[in-house]
Amino acid sequence: QVQLVESGGGSVQPGGSLRLSCTVSRPSGVILNYYTWGWARQAPGKQRELVAGTVTSGSPYYADSVKGRFTISTDSTKETVYLQMNSVKPEDTAVYYCNIYDIDARPYWGQGTQVTVSS
Repeated sequence: QVQLVESGGGSVQPGGSLRLSCTVSRPSGVILNYYTWGWARQAPGKQRELVAGTVTSGSPYYADSVKGRFTISTDSTKETVYLQMNSVKPEDTAVYYCNIYDIDARPYWGQGTQVTVSS
């Protein structure tokens, strides 16, 4: 089965930085669309929201709330995705999830990693 393992979450002070990582492993029968990596977050009492996503061509997608502060990227194999979070704010506190789709548009999600921004 497809597994996404996230790391890099933790506590950080406002204005600080954090880098999240997510690595995918898959059985040989599953073909992933490596252009569909995304990071979403869910704060307590709120719906999960997409904050960054890769695209086939052009600039990555960023939610307005993180534009200019967060950067999504992948390694050369495209099997690891990163979310560089700079100038973090208390409202960035949430559980962050990575996700990817296979070529049949089935989504796969990581288990989530907690990010807490507080002084």
